Amino acid sequence: MDPLAAHAERAPEAPALIEGERALTWRAFVERRNRLANALRGLGLARGEHVIIWAPNSLETALAPAAIRAAGAIPVPMNHRLVADEILYILDHSDAAAVFVGDAFVPLAEQVRARAVTVRRWILVGAERRPWAGHVDDLIAAGDPAPIPADPAQGLGGSMIYTGGTTGRPKGALRGAIDPAVTRRYMEAFGLAEPGHVHLVAGPLYHSAPGGFAHATHVFGGAVVVMRKFDPEEALATIARHRCTSTFMAPTLVQRIVDLPERVRARHDVSSMRALVVAAAPCPMRVKEEALRVFGPALFEFYGSTELGVNTILRPEDVLRKPNSCGRAAPGIELALLDDEGRPVPPGTPGELHVRRFAGMFDGYYKDPEATRQAQRGEWSTVGDVAWMDDEGFVYICDRKRDMIISGGVNIYPAEIEDVLHRHPAIDDVAVFGVPDDDWGERVHAAVKPRAGAGLTAQDVVAFARKHMADYKAPREVSFHDDFPRDAAGKLWKRVLRDPYWAGRASKV
Repeated sequence: MDPLAAHAERAPEAPALIEGERALTWRAFVERRNRLANALRGLGLARGEHVIIWAPNSLETALAPAAIRAAGAIPVPMNHRLVADEILYILDHSDAAAVFVGDAFVPLAEQVRARAVTVRRWILVGAERRPWAGHVDDLIAAGDPAPIPADPAQGLGGSMIYTGGTTGRPKGALRGAIDPAVTRRYMEAFGLAEPGHVHLVAGPLYHSAPGGFAHATHVFGGAVVVMRKFDPEEALATIARHRCTSTFMAPTLVQRIVDLPERVRARHDVSSMRALVVAAAPCPMRVKEEALRVFGPALFEFYGSTELGVNTILRPEDVLRKPNSCGRAAPGIELALLDDEGRPVPPGTPGELHVRRFAGMFDGYYKDPEATRQAQRGEWSTVGDVAWMDDEGFVYICDRKRDMIISGGVNIYPAEIEDVLHRHPAIDDVAVFGVPDDDWGERVHAAVKPRAGAGLTAQDVVAFARKHMADYKAPREVSFHDDFPRDAAGKLWKRVLRDPYWAGRASKV
């Protein structure tokens, strides 16, 4: 099964991939994909091996996962904002056989490559050339344009995305094969399963949703328009120029668009938009209302995760009728809200949201059977969100049973930050949690118990965090405490520290 090749035969001169002034027709896209896939096989890449993509949005970084899948391997997009320790961990934990590296990351790659013991090949993307690496342009030029026979068991190919860690380190959510039937159900629900639509990639391709929608768009014959970096007016101009019919955006990106002056928005015709899909964080009602005014009845919202896929969908006609809901169960998805004993809760009562396992769900966390086990309860799986359901089946996310913070649509895992801060010699204990932020949804707060006489400052804590991890994970504020509340067994009552910041709010996320 090779749907991309079928589109190249059906409409060879139709656009498949666009970035700025550069564009590839379907014929050119599939030929380049085949060339790169064969070149990767020629470098010794075997079926099922993992290939890191560590490069900013571009034509090449949208082409790379298609080529990796065509070679029978699994693409692993990597966050651009990580520091050397985090990068090295993912390179090693993923057993990466090859790494695509963008220009901006070459200095970091030179720092870590000698210690990345599993990586056999480094491939540069952009203008940079280095003696220790190949270059994607050279591989494409030298590769055989003949297609590689597909493995039927592979479906639409696999993926592995690192989600962050509730127990300190990021976890690789592995999906060995993407189910075509599940992809079709999702795209039909958003009205995007027919050839001819044009999808705008507004967010970074290393996130599961922008990358997933781009891949699904190509599966169904649509054109993908890639923004190198998001700018709100440029997004409107791109929609108008290419008559884009769909896009996925985190709420913060939509907010930046609707907050543009009316005179700026009026310069750009966005009437082509049929599906503005929002997810990754709670979307404020003000933003939804303005988005409907700017784009018309095109606003969809969903609840989902890298692990469990799209689980609910809120359609445009229900956005105002069901404020703060993330919709009803997506097609083919069965949901359950369960209490701590695994019993279903009645409508209106919060419970942990579970999804019955289905063919398109992730296989598990790579090399982490215990984390995989914790995410499952029999035939059900969960990522720990708490929700309630009304009598029409609409779901309302109200809390997270686990500690994850969502700031600006980005998942941040407190345990990972705590693990770093515990290494500071002046910190005796630390608890990290999210507190309300009107612009970003949540911001990272670190409650710190300093060692006696240490003279620790908030600036010290933040600087230490930024030295050892990506800056977006670092605390935005720090509070100091003489002691932490704990139960008789010594377990920290983080809620006691967190809840005062959320007092008076209906939702805890």
